[in-house]
Amino acid sequence: MGLISGILGNASEVNTDSKKLDKLFNDILVDGEQIEKAYQIIRDMFVFTNKRLILVDKQGVTGHKIEFLSIPYSKITKFSKESAGHFDLDAELKIWVGSESEPISHEFNRSVNINEVYAVLSKYVLR
Repeated sequence: MGLISGILGNASEVNTDSKKLDKLFNDILVDGEQIEKAYQIIRDMFVFTNKRLILVDKQGVTGHKIEFLSIPYSKITKFSKESAGHFDLDAELKIWVGSESEPISHEFNRSVNINEVYAVLSKYVLR
């Protein structure tokens, strides 16, 4: 189900202790910043740290060109979750940033606890 979910665009959780994350974020994180949760959607990722949300967009055929979009939690104006139903295989998270009318939206496969993601957002956005 993991491969099929990845192909369909559903996020799956990434181990935050992995060397892959350490190498990718070595030059990105600031002093005292730690990765709380990380999720991968095919090649792209979104990472929740104790200071911001980082969206990682791997571009091109090889994926060597990478865009890192940092969103301070203070700029998140609202967020929502839609849990998976009986016939639904995925849950959805939506995050509105600043005055943007369209949210950042990601789907999570059933193996990811959407409530944990929602709790991380709540912890930092609602300070």
